[in-house]
Amino acid sequence: MPNMRATKNPMPEQDPNVRNHNFEEVAMGYTAEMAIDEAQRCLNCKNKPCVAGCPVNIRIPEFIAKVAEGDFQAAYDIITDTNALPSISGRVCPQESQCECHCVRGIKGEPVAIGRLERFVADWYRANVNAMPQKPQSNGIRVAVVGSGPASLTCASDLARKGYEVTIFEAFHTAGGVLVYGIPEFRLPKAIVQNEVDKLSALGVDVETDMVVGRTYTIDEMFDDGYEAIFVGSGAGLPMFMGIPGEALAGVYSANEYLTRINLMKAYKEGYDTPLKDSKAVAIVGGGNVAMDAARCAKRMGAEHVYVVYRRDEEAMPARREEIHHAKEEGIEFLFLNNPVKVLDDGHGKVRGMECIKMELGEPDASGRRRPIEVPGSEFELEVDTVVMSLGTSPNPLIRSTTPGLDANRKGCLVADEETMATSREGVYAGGDAVTGAATVILAMGAGKKAAAAMDDYLQKKHAN
Repeated sequence: MPNMRATKNPMPEQDPNVRNHNFEEVAMGYTAEMAIDEAQRCLNCKNKPCVAGCPVNIRIPEFIAKVAEGDFQAAYDIITDTNALPSISGRVCPQESQCECHCVRGIKGEPVAIGRLERFVADWYRANVNAMPQKPQSNGIRVAVVGSGPASLTCASDLARKGYEVTIFEAFHTAGGVLVYGIPEFRLPKAIVQNEVDKLSALGVDVETDMVVGRTYTIDEMFDDGYEAIFVGSGAGLPMFMGIPGEALAGVYSANEYLTRINLMKAYKEGYDTPLKDSKAVAIVGGGNVAMDAARCAKRMGAEHVYVVYRRDEEAMPARREEIHHAKEEGIEFLFLNNPVKVLDDGHGKVRGMECIKMELGEPDASGRRRPIEVPGSEFELEVDTVVMSLGTSPNPLIRSTTPGLDANRKGCLVADEETMATSREGVYAGGDAVTGAATVILAMGAGKKAAAAMDDYLQKKHAN
C-alpha cells in the first residue's frame, strides 16, 4: 500500500542565518530513508499525468517505484534513459509548475517530491558509482554544437551516444553556460556541472573553449571545415536595461555581469582578484529567479541591506515560490509595487541612491497580469550604493548577424521549428534561450533533445542517398 501521508518529506537545509554568509549548497538532500519514504507516497497512476508535464518525458512513476524498493541504480538507469543531466534538473527545474503540478497526490495534499527524488538518485549515483560512459563506435559524421549550456549539453550527449563526432564551441573559458555563469554555487554546485561535462568528454565530445562563434569562427566556416550539421544553443546573454537616467553610473550592473563576476569568475572566493564593488546596500530591480539569485549573492558578499524592487505585487512575481521563500529567510527585503525612475549620482560618477515611485495595479495587460500604474507624487529615495538590473535578457546578435539565411524574430531570437528545432538554414538547428529568450533549464534540455533526434534523422537520410 502506498504511504498516504498528505505532505512531502521536508528538504533538509542550512540554517538561514548561517547560509546567508556562505556559498555552500542550501538544500542538503534527502537521506536514503527519506527518499524511500517519499517514493512510497507515489500512487503509480495508470495514466501517468506527471510524465506529460515533463519536457524530457522522464518515466517518473517507474523510477520512483525503484526508489521505493531501494534499487537506486535501477532508478538512475530509468531517469538517464531520457535525461542526461538529472543532478542538474533535480536542483533547478521548476517541478512545481511541471511534473508535480500534474501529480494526483497534489489534489488533496502536497504532490510527491519528484524533483527531490530525482536529485537524490543522481547524487547517490555520483557518490557511489559515478562510472564514466563508454565512447560508442564512431559513425564518422562530424557535428558542431555552439554553446555549452543545458540545451547544448543535452544535444551533444544524445548525438555522441549515437556515434557522431561532436565538437562543442564555448565562448567562455569554462564549459557549462548559464549553469556556471548564472546559477550560484549555493543552488547548483559547479563540481556537479563539471562532472556532467566530464561524462561528455568520456563519450568522445571535444569541448573547445574561448571560441566566440560569429567572431572567432563562423557557421559557414564550420560547414567548410566538414561539420555536416550544427546546433546553436548560445543562450540569451544580452541584458536589458530600463533606459532611465543614471544607469551608466559606476555601481550599476546587469544581473548577468554581476552573477558572472561572482559565479564564473569566483569573486566570492579567497585568492581571486575579480573586481566587484564592496557594497553596503544593494537594490535588485526585477522579480524573476535571476533577481533572487543576484539578491542572495549580494547578501552573501557582505551587503548589510539588499532590496528587491519590483513594480507588481508578490503574487505576480515570476520567480519560483521556493526561491522567494529562501530569499526572505535570508534577510532580503522586498519592496513590492515600486519602480525605479532614476539612479542618483554622488557627484563623482558613482551610485548614491535610487529614486523610486510607488505603483498600483490597474487592469490586466497582454501577459494577463494587472498593469502597474504610477501613483502621482509618491516618489522617494532609496539609499543604496549598488544597483543590479535584472529585467531579462535576449540573444546576442553576433551569430544571426554573421550567418546568411538564418532568420530571427523581432526580439532577436532564432526562428526554429517547435518539433525539430530546424532553423531557416539547412543543416542548422537551434534551441534553448537562443530560440525562446530567457526560460528554464529543463525547457532548454527538452529542445536539445528534440534537436538531436531531428539532426540524427536529417544526417541518416543524407548519408542514405
